Amino acid sequence: MAVSLCARRADRLAAIAADIRAAGGLALPVAADVSNEGDVRAFVTRTLATLGRLDVAVCNAGIGFHGALEDTTPEVMARLLAVNYLGTFHTARAALPYFEQQGSGHLVIVSSIVGRRGLPFYEGYAASKFAQSGLAEALRSQYAGTAIHVSTVFPVSTRTEFREAMARSYGSQLRGHGPQQSAEQVARAILRCLERPRPEVWPYRWARWLVWLSAVAPGTTDRMMRRFARRQARAEDA
Repeated sequence: MAVSLCARRADRLAAIAADIRAAGGLALPVAADVSNEGDVRAFVTRTLATLGRLDVAVCNAGIGFHGALEDTTPEVMARLLAVNYLGTFHTARAALPYFEQQGSGHLVIVSSIVGRRGLPFYEGYAASKFAQSGLAEALRSQYAGTAIHVSTVFPVSTRTEFREAMARSYGSQLRGHGPQQSAEQVARAILRCLERPRPEVWPYRWARWLVWLSAVAPGTTDRMMRRFARRQARAEDA
């Protein structure tokens, strides 16, 4: 596949594009902010003009916030929604008309396990991810039985710059506890989904059990999540 990449940091995009080209691939880097509808539409337009078609759109931009609901200001909540939800919303609205026109396409939405099971002190983040997952589920139903696929990816904690970004933006110094996975593991899971489309992708397969447990025994799961949050708080204070 030829790859069209967008993010805010042009230097990072240029480096990734150079790696792809060095490996014999084709890459188009475009500096854009997914929370801006105009940027997203311009990105899709430039992709089509340069590469000729659009087969897959991956919504992967995301930011986090750790804090109780009373510490989550309206400004923080607005930013979480702007990136995590509206970034996906803008991308879907820009890509789907082209998928419909050509009769095929694949929208991949990278959510989080927190988008299916809320975690204490991540209320704002969970709300933005639940909104993202709800949008994906509705679109998946809309295109069921067609050659347009919608898949949602539910990673657990992934080893990226996610926590460092929270520290820079909000001062949240979190080391992270519980199961983790690498970005490469998530990427491989997404690639398998592109080869054989399916509604949901669970890069850390045991995470699905948590969602099933929450559906069957929500009260028990609530207490488990509370204990997990307390352990994490004690570990961070140590």
